[in-house]
Amino acid sequence: MYYMLSLMQALQDLLLGWLGNDRKGLVITNLVVIAVTVLFFWLLYVIILRLFRRLSTRVLSEDSRIQPLRIQDQDILSAGDVAKILDRTFMIASWFLRLLIVFAFLNTVLGLFDWTRSFAEQVAGMVKSTVTGLWHGFVTYLPDLFTALVIIGIAYLVVRLLRLVFEGVERQRIKLRGFYPEWSRTSFHLLRLLVIALTLVVVFPYLPGSSSPAFQGVSIFLGVLLSLGSTTAVANVVAGIVITYTRAFRLGDYVCIADTEGRIMERTAFATRIRTPKNVDVSLPNSAVLSDKVINYSSQAMSSGIRLHTGVTIGYDVPWPRVQKLLLEAASATEHIESDPAPYVLQTALEDNYVAYELNATTKEVGLRPKIYSDLHANILDSFRKGGVEITSPHYRAVRDGNASTIPVHEEPPPPEDTVAQPALEESDEAELSEPTLTGEQDEKPAEADETAGSEEQDDRS
Repeated sequence: MYYMLSLMQALQDLLLGWLGNDRKGLVITNLVVIAVTVLFFWLLYVIILRLFRRLSTRVLSEDSRIQPLRIQDQDILSAGDVAKILDRTFMIASWFLRLLIVFAFLNTVLGLFDWTRSFAEQVAGMVKSTVTGLWHGFVTYLPDLFTALVIIGIAYLVVRLLRLVFEGVERQRIKLRGFYPEWSRTSFHLLRLLVIALTLVVVFPYLPGSSSPAFQGVSIFLGVLLSLGSTTAVANVVAGIVITYTRAFRLGDYVCIADTEGRIMERTAFATRIRTPKNVDVSLPNSAVLSDKVINYSSQAMSSGIRLHTGVTIGYDVPWPRVQKLLLEAASATEHIESDPAPYVLQTALEDNYVAYELNATTKEVGLRPKIYSDLHANILDSFRKGGVEITSPHYRAVRDGNASTIPVHEEPPPPEDTVAQPALEESDEAELSEPTLTGEQDEKPAEADETAGSEEQDDRS
């Protein structure tokens, strides 16, 4: 605009020198200069208007080559949305340039007359100084901008190098002693965050306006706001890092955390997601996972398997070898129970009225634990039903009435040859041993004996 005004004034002086400085020459000169000015700015206005209209039409046409804005397979903006944004941008640019042309035209016309020339020159000088200051500031900032770009480029290359190294560690193409592959992803994220933080600290002085008090005040305010409002988030992030380096579990492991049993589906910086056998996803904050115990069923599942155990209580009247045999038969009939190591039974307690048995078996299918337990319990029921043993926990009253003892008949192994046989007990001693007994379910036996004795007396009399 300033140069256009100078050009029109130079043309005006040239025409005045050629036509003369009289009234007639002055009028003709002004008319010619005004006509040239109008024609020039009109042509410039039409060119700008048609250029941006053509660009908008080309962008909005169906055969335009506008591509959608996407990240991988996710469309952030469709092709139509991108076309509309470009159309609005062209329209704003067109209006700005046309208004600038109109303003430059008016200022140039005012500069052609003596009584308004000083005002036009002042406006043109203000615009020139503003543009010159902006350009000078940009040129002055170029060294700092170049330095900042170099620092950012170096940081980017360092991050790329770290990514390649830790990807190699994760895929076990690079092996570091004492460094496990599952640590690689978390370690990379931590080092990348550290590199970005250091880059921001180094680049900050080279940013325009970084030394202004307003910029520093906003930075302090944002820092205090983040530190006060992200206490829980920071605790979850730190807990996630600790969980990673303690190697409590990995993705796909079958675990039990805070009374939630299932398979690890995802572990993010803030939470751990578990899918239960009911196909329900449960999200646990990493701080809760760290503060509770973690039972990992998968850590030894593929190598040696895990022990499944279940218990039953059977009365003293059933011999324990028989109970063990029935429990082992139930275990061998259950699917996914390993034969090596073989199942075994423990007598865990001798209660007042019954014996507590515990069946232990090994499986490698940790994800099927609920179903294996269900099948095992069903097989125990079937095995005891076929064996004629009732799964009960009987209770007895200590009434000494002479009933038979509930001690099961046990076949003693034959004594060695060098063992001296013990003298047989007399009948009176055997009777004395059999008198003090417990009664309960067998209270009806004396009545049955009386009825049998009465029937024998009737037979003798006949």
